[in-house]
This record gives sequence, structure tokens and C-alpha cells, in this order.
Amino acid sequence: MRLSDETLLDIMARFKAEMEKGLRKDTNPMASVKMLPTCVRPIPDGPAKGEFLVLELGEPKVRVSKVQVTEEGNPEVQMENEDPLASELTRGKGSQLFEYIADCLSDFMETQDLKPKKLPLGFTFPFPCRQTKLDEGVLLSWTKKFKARAVQDTDVRSHLWNAMQKHSDMEVEFVALVNGTVGTLMACAYNNPQCEIGVNIDNGTNACYMEDVSNIDLVEGDEGKMCVNTEWGTFGDNGVLEDIRTEFDRELDLGSLHLGKQLFEKMISGLYLGELVRLILLKMTRAGLLFGGKTSSALHTRDKIEMRHVAAMEKDKEGLANTEEILTDLGLEPSEDDCVAVHHVCTIVSFRSANLCAAALAAILTHLQENKNYEKLKDTVGIDGTLYKTHPQYPKRLHKVVRKLVPNCDVHFLLPESGSTIGAAMVTAVASQVQAQRKQIDEVLALFQLTGDNLVDVKNRMRAELEYGLKKETHPMATVKMLPTYVCGMPDGTENGNFLILDLGGANFKVLLGKIRSHQKCVEIDEKTFPIPLEIMQGTGEQLFDHIVQCIADFLDYMGLRGAQLPLGFTFSFPCRQTSIAKGTLMEWTKGFKATDCEGEDVVDLLREAIKRRNEFDFDIVAMVNDTVGTMMACAYEDPNCEIGLIAGKWSGMFAWTSVLRMVLRPDHGQDRGEWLTPGKYEKMTSGMYLGEIVRQILIDLTKQGLLFHGHISERLRMRGIFETKYLSQIESDQLTLLQVRAILKHLGLNSTCDDSIVVKKVCGAVSQRAAQLCGAGLAAIVQKRREDQGLKHLKITVGVDGTLYKLHPHFSRILQETVKELAPGCDVTFMLSEDGSGTGAALITAAAQRSQKP
Repeated sequence: MRLSDETLLDIMARFKAEMEKGLRKDTNPMASVKMLPTCVRPIPDGPAKGEFLVLELGEPKVRVSKVQVTEEGNPEVQMENEDPLASELTRGKGSQLFEYIADCLSDFMETQDLKPKKLPLGFTFPFPCRQTKLDEGVLLSWTKKFKARAVQDTDVRSHLWNAMQKHSDMEVEFVALVNGTVGTLMACAYNNPQCEIGVNIDNGTNACYMEDVSNIDLVEGDEGKMCVNTEWGTFGDNGVLEDIRTEFDRELDLGSLHLGKQLFEKMISGLYLGELVRLILLKMTRAGLLFGGKTSSALHTRDKIEMRHVAAMEKDKEGLANTEEILTDLGLEPSEDDCVAVHHVCTIVSFRSANLCAAALAAILTHLQENKNYEKLKDTVGIDGTLYKTHPQYPKRLHKVVRKLVPNCDVHFLLPESGSTIGAAMVTAVASQVQAQRKQIDEVLALFQLTGDNLVDVKNRMRAELEYGLKKETHPMATVKMLPTYVCGMPDGTENGNFLILDLGGANFKVLLGKIRSHQKCVEIDEKTFPIPLEIMQGTGEQLFDHIVQCIADFLDYMGLRGAQLPLGFTFSFPCRQTSIAKGTLMEWTKGFKATDCEGEDVVDLLREAIKRRNEFDFDIVAMVNDTVGTMMACAYEDPNCEIGLIAGKWSGMFAWTSVLRMVLRPDHGQDRGEWLTPGKYEKMTSGMYLGEIVRQILIDLTKQGLLFHGHISERLRMRGIFETKYLSQIESDQLTLLQVRAILKHLGLNSTCDDSIVVKKVCGAVSQRAAQLCGAGLAAIVQKRREDQGLKHLKITVGVDGTLYKLHPHFSRILQETVKELAPGCDVTFMLSEDGSGTGAALITAAAQRSQKP
């Protein structure tokens, strides 16, 4: 059992290698040291003040404490109680164990008159758990003398919570599941920020430390630190310590409750040291080296020698006297030489424990030193446990070996105040504060959550507005204006020729040449994009339309078409009241346009006048087209079932083909006619132009409440328009890491933490989901109307759709389609992406309009 310095350095290297395997996702399954993330971050300044309950499961007791955190942030254990834990509970039904724990908590709260209060609770659970949330943890395996049934591989929190429900008068808020070693670290780190390692050497043994999140493959994120529970008791379970283990270690393992598990712990912790001593003494006695070769029944009995006996026998002055007394109590007749030999055995066993513990601890210190790239590391180790605290030589031996193994580390050891209780209380206090903040955030985002009933109501309201907009008597009051477009037919495949198409709908203006070939049933598009400066968008109407004509001239020169006489279609994506296919009065500008002297005027006439002022060319303007109509027509060219057009992008709009207009507005007309749903405020909740601004306003609100960006509203955040649709789409991508989200926010001038990034992603998700659901509800109203208009029980219909929000956002299209399917159950809706509705669709409409003009 004697380990040389070279052997300890080798063990240290082996442990460090297992650590690194445990930190990586691809090698973690093979690592014996599992390096479990705990979701516990460093204790910040000024944790939540108030009263907190700490429930600690140990062996052989259950401890309940009430901790008060003052205004100054100082924690104090005000009350505590310990209840014994019988062995039949630790190895019986899991439900009985947790019911007993809940009973202990209830009795404590009853005795201390705490039941009228709703207090945050932290549960110290000293067994390996895989945690993805601070208040949840799946038990990987029992250790020590615990083996309660039906608990392993399940969530520990749910077991305790279910048991607590049997006490209807007990109301607590479960906020943290804390490993005991983590509590030790946090208790020490609260008063000493240099403390980054926690170690427990008790009935079991374990260590944890603060790791850079960027080094933990099992956790998403890149910023700050998180406490990692090494669960170093399992070191060697994969065979890497077989050359170190002795015959006594193997014999002890064979008689243990968890065969082949926790092999490192079985060489170190207080639960097993006495048994190792007994096994050695038994072999020596059988060999005639002790007690004249005479054993006793007690020496043959497992666990008859305990850690407290080992510690007593190793005391400096009274050690030999204690040894004689203990051996006599075991039914042995020791001589003076026997007592000296037994004292020596105890020393060897406990010294090996300290050596092994020191080697693993030195590996953690070396890992931290390499992380920080320090020549000399200064660190504090918070350390606790009965073996460390009660064994007379253990601390001195441990400290000496650690300093020998890592000479470039200035290591200090610190005993925590009130054991791990204070640490667990501080974790609970911070978690309670975070939970309260998350609740505030959720309350804000709840405003954007739509229930099934909400969506049905939106669909019904939209349906009612459709009817209002279609009827002459109610049309003026309708919010959905149902504007006739005078597009009176679907493409029939006979369209042919070249057509000049203009597309005005945003800060960029496009001129396109559409070449329709009926024999190939295809449309070829050549186009060029021209920017529209803000001063022209918001200048005079004459300046705007002169700029448009200049762009036309540049395009014709670019294409070598100067002097060509082409039919012209004008895609104009603003609400207009049309009186014919080529006449439309602008009702109001949207999308940032404010050109004067245009609202209330015929847009086609304004274009004609600008062309005349140019006096270089003349065109036959045969169609004025809304971009949503173009989207539908482009899809209908491929799929005759396409009767609805939808744009979900920077701007939103819907177009529906319906026979109701024929009957209501012009009963003498023999063809169907279409109408465009002007969205108004609806658009501001569904289109990409506004979603980013909604997100920005929410972020400002949350920042004012101190829930984001440390409560600091940057100048950049105050600027309108910094969030665009593309940023929402990127932030919500499932493939994007929090590091990449933070990079986007940094690009937007926002210095965020990892937690900030999570909140921003959640805000974007809430806003875009509402937009998709609202859009789906409106579309469901149109689809259902088409089915009822045709008197069908089941309608098969296609929706032509375009727009960056629909095409690029990772979830928008799915949520929209799911909403339509749910709200229009009698309709089989196919969604078809439009191939350039503003070009192909507008060219087809222009061709159809020109055809209808011919005698």
C-alpha cells in the first residue's frame, strides 16, 4: 500500500486524462470520471436575501436547516434538526425513503412554525446525478450503503416532490438540487472568492471545481464558469487502477453493496478504511504474525472496525493505549508489539488514502493552472468531511503531498462554516433569485402566447372582417378592406411574349424582363435592382416616379432594349383601390414610404406622367399588380389548385380568389375576381419588418427591470431598426450555439452574457411564434371560407407563398402550417413556394390583361 512519488505522479496523470475524457461529449461515455455539470455558477455579489430551507440526505441521518440571508448578504444557520436514517430505508423502496425525508421536513417546519410560509428549498443529495437544470437531476447510481429501489435512472426531484404532496399543509418552492461537495465549495467560495475546488472526505469522497463553460462539451455556452462534479469516487471503475489495487481492495469490493463500483472511493473514504484495516489484520493473524495466530469472531465480522477506531488508534500520545483497548473489545489478546504493528497498519491505510486523494486533487489543480496559463497558481480548496476533520494526521499528510506534487501551486485549505449547509443555502438563494427573474420574464412573454381558443377567436374575427369587407354597406367599417384587383383569370398556358415588369415594394426597386414561352410553358426572367434613397422615398411624388423612370431607362440600356415597345406591368405593393386592371388609387403609404402628393392619386397616371416628362420612350401599361397576387399567379401557373397567395416576409399580405365578389360587387360580371387583404395592424404583428422592433421593445423593457444586460440600456439598443428578420431567423436556429447568438448580439452592439443570450433567444421565439400563429389563423379563415363558398365537406387547395420570413426562419413555416391544419380541419392545404412572384406572376398577369384587351 506504500505509493512512491513516481507512482503518485502517474496516478495524477491518469486522473487528469480521465477528467479530460469526461469533459468531452464524444469520450464521456468511456471515462470513469464523469465530470457532471451541476448548473451551479459562481456566487454573485448580493445574492437574494431572505429565509431558505436546506434539506440534506446523509448517512446515517437527514438534516433540515433554516438559513437566514441578511440584507448584507450574510448567511446564518438559525435552526437545524437531525433525524436518524435506518438502514432498511436506505435499501428498501425508494418511495418509503423519500416519504421519510418529506416527513422530516414536515416535522421541522411544524416544530419551527414555518408552515404558514412558502420558503425556497435546496436539497443536498450526495450521489451522482446528471443535471440539465438546477432543480432536476437523474440519479446515475447509488453509492456507499444506499440502494433504495426504483430510484436509479429517474429524476430525484420528482420523488421528493411526490412525497411532499402528502403533506398538504406544507408549501415549499423546490429550487435547487445540490451535490454535497458543491455545497462545500460554495460555502467556502462565499467568503473566499479564490476558492475554486471543493473536496469531501467522509463516508464517501468526491471533489468538484469551477470549470470554464467553454471547456464543458456537455453544456451549451461559452461564457463564465460552472461547477463540475467530478464524482472521483468512480475513478478506476474502467480498470485504469488495477495495478494499484491490492488483494485487500478486491476482497473489500467483493463484499460490498456495489460490486465493481466506486473503486477509488473504496480506497479512500472513511466508510471503508476500517474494513481495509480489518482485512489486513485478519490475514496477518492467520499467518501467525499477530495475536499469536489467534483470531476472534469480531475480527471475522465485516465492518467491526470503523473509521473512528482507525483515527483513535493513530493519535499521537494515546494511540497505543487506544489500540490495546479497541483490540481487546474485539475479543483479541494483543501484546505491546501487536499494538505497535496494528498502529502501523492503520497509518499505512490512512496514509495511502491521503496520498490517493492528494494525487487526484493535484490533477485538478494542474488542470486549472493549464486553463489559466499561469506559471504559479494560487488557489484555495474548500474541504470537509469527518475523515478530514477527525483523523489526527490526515490533513497534514494530505496538504504535504499535494504541495509536493504541484510545487508551482500555492494551495490553501479552508474548512467551510456549517459544513455544506451554508453552501447549499447560497446556491438556493441565488437560484431563487434567478427563478424570480425568469418568472418576470415569462410573465412578459406570456402576453405573446396564444391558446387554441385565442387562435379560434382570431380566425373567427378574420372571417367576420372578410364578410364585412365584401359587402358594400359594411365595407367602409371593415378593417380588412378586401380590395378588388380586377385580375379576372388564371393563367391558361396560352400566354406568350416579352413583358416589362416594374416592382416597387421596399427600399429596392426592380425592373424585370419577363419572357413567356407558351410552347415550353416557362417564364424566363432578367432583372436588375436599383436602390431608392431615403430622401426620395420620403420626398415628393414627382421625385419618386422620375427616379423610377430613370431606373427603367438604365435597365433598357443594360439589356440593349432602348426603343423597344413592350407591354408593362407595374407591381405596386401598397394598398390601392382599383377601378380597373390598370388603374389604382393609392390609399396610404406603408413600409417607410412617405412621398408627397401620391395618396389619393392614380398610381398608373403618376407613372405615365413621369414617362412623358422623360419623353424618351412610351409603354402600354396594361396591368397594375399587387405582389401577393403575383405570388399566387406564379404558383397557379404550375398548380391549378393554387387559389390563395401569401407573403410572409419583411411585409405580409394575403390574396384570395373568391366568387363572392362576383355576386356582391358586380353581379353582372361573368368571371371570378380577387381581393387583397390589407393587413394594417395585423401586419405589424406578423411581418418581418416589425417583429424585430417588437423584440427590441421587449428587450428594453426587460433591461429596465434589471433582467437583461445588467440593467444597462445601450445606445445601440435605443436605436429603431437594429433587429432585422434575418437576425431573428439566425438567433432561433437550432444549430446556433449560444456563443454564436452572443456574436450576433455583439454585432448589434449588445454586450451579452450567456444567460442574456438564452433570454434573447426565448424572446425571439415568442414573438415569431405568435406571428406564425396569427398568420396561420388568418389563412385558415380564408381557406375555410373557400370550402364553404363551394359547398364542400372537404377542400383540396394550394397556397402560393413567398417571403423571407417563411423561407428563411427555422420555425415559422412549420408553425404556420400546423396552425392552418388545426384551425381548418376540413381542408387539405398544400403550401407551394413561389418562384419570383413579382416577376413571373406579374408577367403572367400582364400577359393575361393584354390578351383580354384584344378584340
